[in-house]
Amino acid sequence: MTLTSPAGGHILQVETGLQQLMGDRALYLQILGRFRQRYPDSAFQARRALAAGETGHAQRIVHTLKGAAGMIGAQQVYLLASQLEGFCAGPSSAWSAPLAQLEQALRSLVTEIDSLLDNDEAPLPTHSAQPEQSVQRSGAQPPETRMLLQHLARLLEEGDGAAIDVLEQSASVLAGSLGVEVFQEVTEAAHQFDFEAALATLQAAAA
Repeated sequence: MTLTSPAGGHILQVETGLQQLMGDRALYLQILGRFRQRYPDSAFQARRALAAGETGHAQRIVHTLKGAAGMIGAQQVYLLASQLEGFCAGPSSAWSAPLAQLEQALRSLVTEIDSLLDNDEAPLPTHSAQPEQSVQRSGAQPPETRMLLQHLARLLEEGDGAAIDVLEQSASVLAGSLGVEVFQEVTEAAHQFDFEAALATLQAAAA
């Protein structure tokens, strides 16, 4: 079955999101559901942090949102978050308008995701039990998957930004091996350049 965005592709480019996950429709739906759970208030949180003068915190919120939006093919939110990220350290006159645009775009995106998930024929899994089991039975993983996980762990340990490229390029394999929730947590930490936290999450999942 073809998965399509109900209101057009300018808000959520489903084909782009699926391409990044090598066409894994079930995984894409899980990641959409997780995005819906974790990020609807991100713009509000960024506004609150900026109003309190916590520019670094605001930048981390926006940066994480940008990475998550890019993964699902939400190009509009991705571009607006990219723009806002560079303005967070400036005066309110610099970030006020971009933040307002991001808030509106994020609301539209959440509505689009809700519509897509509600109208999709296959129900969204409430948890990632099956992928998580594959972590516990690590011996059943293909050798190339174990090597990929070892390579990712080494990059994270070294604080190498190439770890982010690995997470993006091998998203489908890693999410299938680690489980969507763990994969997202590792990815979010890496996008915040918190490689220690990303490595700790990865090691805990593989233990």
